[in-house]
Amino acid sequence: MQISITQLYRLLSDKVGKENAENLTDYIERKVKDEVKNETRHLATKADLANVKTEMIKWHVGLFILLSLMIMGLYVK
Repeated sequence: MQISITQLYRLLSDKVGKENAENLTDYIERKVKDEVKNETRHLATKADLANVKTEMIKWHVGLFILLSLMIMGLYVK
């Protein structure tokens, strides 16, 4: 079940008062935003993925050239 901040405020304001309900909903909202920031901080961005792709291409080309030279060295003896 999902509940919005305004729905939570309405439910709490009847039971604990408007000021306490507002303080509580503000605290919950800040806490949720902080948790979302903490959890998404570790996700890769499109720029990160593009950089990784570029690095992988560089390594693959370098290894291909190195292996080609090693194989040609076996035949040139």
